[in-house]
Amino acid sequence: MSRQTTSTIMMIRPVKFRYNEQTAVNNYYQKVLDELDPEEVQAKALQEFDNFVEKLRGKGVKVIVINDTPDPDTPDSIFPNNWVSFHADGKVGLYPMFAENRRLERRDDILGALDNEYGLNVASIEDFSFHEKEDKYLEGTGSMILDRVNKIVYAAISQRTDEDVLDEFCRKFAFKPVKFIANQTVEGERLPIYHTNVMMCVAETFAVICLDSIDDADERKAVIDSLEASGKEIIEITEDQEHHFAGNMLQVNAESGEKYLVMSEAAYQSLTAKQISAIEKHCPIIHSSLDTIEALGGGSARCMMAEVFLPAH
Repeated sequence: MSRQTTSTIMMIRPVKFRYNEQTAVNNYYQKVLDELDPEEVQAKALQEFDNFVEKLRGKGVKVIVINDTPDPDTPDSIFPNNWVSFHADGKVGLYPMFAENRRLERRDDILGALDNEYGLNVASIEDFSFHEKEDKYLEGTGSMILDRVNKIVYAAISQRTDEDVLDEFCRKFAFKPVKFIANQTVEGERLPIYHTNVMMCVAETFAVICLDSIDDADERKAVIDSLEASGKEIIEITEDQEHHFAGNMLQVNAESGEKYLVMSEAAYQSLTAKQISAIEKHCPIIHSSLDTIEALGGGSARCMMAEVFLPAH
């Protein structure tokens, strides 16, 4: 029986976190913070990271922290869910990345450490990264929202979420795709959202989603129908809330089995009392301040957590 949530999360502790100019071309959530020098940026990001890990562990979530390396230069290494996914049958997915400096985040030694040091079984690797040579990208669980129980993948097609590579993933991992275009307004123009996981999150019994970002009525209906058919309560967020990373959430469970929805402080503060109450009918919320990471990285809580479903040896 597949599970939607895991109690084991892998996170990468940054050494040189900064604004990544290579990703900023189509990640409209990134902002330049001129008032901070590089040392201050790294210190603030590290503080946010450590506090976040502490909160998760405090609730009984097992967090495997892997230290980033100073060389090569990987400013976005704090977001590992884009290059790797871990599955309950021991399969690992490795993904093609849009930004050249993000491709350096894929590290064999991390897979080795999970196997040798943490006793997790890496049975096989499906490597899609060769698609980078064709300028085709699929950035892991940033591009794909996996309903692992119902074997459905929700994907907003964009420059970073290629339909052909998505179809290949679905064939190899036996998922059914639900594809759509999700847009945001940038300087008066509707442009594709770079990652699906900023506009939706699928938990065990509910989904948080910005339906307003799906401009095509038929595509919107197909997403709603799929979520409802798989028994999910739909909790809608607005485009403004999505800009505060209210779609970038992940449900995890403690080793005791208690489930939590994890998000940033900014995401939590953007929610209405009614939305919070709708979520808390299903599970409590964990929220942590990630202001520096969100502003410079253009990603939030969900992006920082790679779910580990690998079986133990």
